[in-house]
Amino acid sequence: MVGAVVSETGPLADLAADYRRGLLLWQDVVNEAGGLLGRRIDLKLRDDASEAKRSEPLYAELVQQDKAELLIGPFGSAATRVAGAEAERLRRVMVNGAGPAQVVQRGGHYLFQVSAPYAAYGEGVLALARAQGLKRLYIVSRDEITTLEMAEGTRLAAAALGLNAGAVESYKSSTLDFAPLVAKARLAQADGWLAFGEVRDAAEMVKTFKKLDYAPKLFFARRTSAPEFVQMVGQDAEFALGLAEYDPRWKTARNAEFAQAYGTKWSRAPGPAAADAYAAATVLAEAVRRAGSFSQEAIRDELGRMQAPTVLGDYKVDAATGQQVGIRPAVAQIQRGKPQVVWPQELITGKPLQPYPRWADRVLYGEKKE
Repeated sequence: MVGAVVSETGPLADLAADYRRGLLLWQDVVNEAGGLLGRRIDLKLRDDASEAKRSEPLYAELVQQDKAELLIGPFGSAATRVAGAEAERLRRVMVNGAGPAQVVQRGGHYLFQVSAPYAAYGEGVLALARAQGLKRLYIVSRDEITTLEMAEGTRLAAAALGLNAGAVESYKSSTLDFAPLVAKARLAQADGWLAFGEVRDAAEMVKTFKKLDYAPKLFFARRTSAPEFVQMVGQDAEFALGLAEYDPRWKTARNAEFAQAYGTKWSRAPGPAAADAYAAATVLAEAVRRAGSFSQEAIRDELGRMQAPTVLGDYKVDAATGQQVGIRPAVAQIQRGKPQVVWPQELITGKPLQPYPRWADRVLYGEKKE
């Protein structure tokens, strides 16, 4: 028996639906292949109605009433933090598939993270900045818990690499004019602008850049890979870097088979939440296979030391904290209106076009600059 809590009702239901579908597909795939250690997977899902605090008693029910031997974490960091504490109390291994916040993995021995943590969301763009020879970065963030965690993690990582990033500058979600921040970036003589916010924020930044004739050598904004970004700013979207958390076309372990099976079962392409769920369940199953039993201690030991390929990349954790250190979001760049992966090397679909060009040097598709 495998147990998981998923938000099937409430405000998170639409976002969590893909997570649920990924788990159900995994159950089908494993059972069609003969099960796990010769036993069929019986996946039991419970609904927390999008209320994080409900995950605690629901996981207790899964273990005590439904006799779940294996646990997969719920959707969202808040619910995973509560669920992880309950897993510790019950001394049951849990794989964290959708709890990227740093607070989730603090302490404990039974919770293991599969998806990339928020604090590592800047790792790829920092690698690109170093390859470009940049020295001074300007990091901005929407004034929200998750984006601030991404930005602060990037600042700390930049400092460890010897890059000058200064303090993170935050802005309100209502911000439309980024001119004051551009003035600060110019004063700091920043080579690169790194932003952690939403799609609209990235679009308004580009509009401000063009209006002020500002072009740092590198421009990264977390959500530029979303289709809405290009729709908002047209060809001005070119050369912007952003995160790509998952793509069905990636050449990761068995991703093609996963995407095809998902499309066949659900008549749609898998999104990041589906990949998170499938990767988490895949990692848990691999730990069981390597342990050769359903012993919680044996599975825990395997999860702490093993490396395993998934549709998201290679799973590997810090054995002391259970925090993911192997899987990272890819970085994509808008090239001719489409996001092309430019980091990491094993996933690239296009070479990075750097530096971010000055506005006067740009031409429209199909046009030649005289």
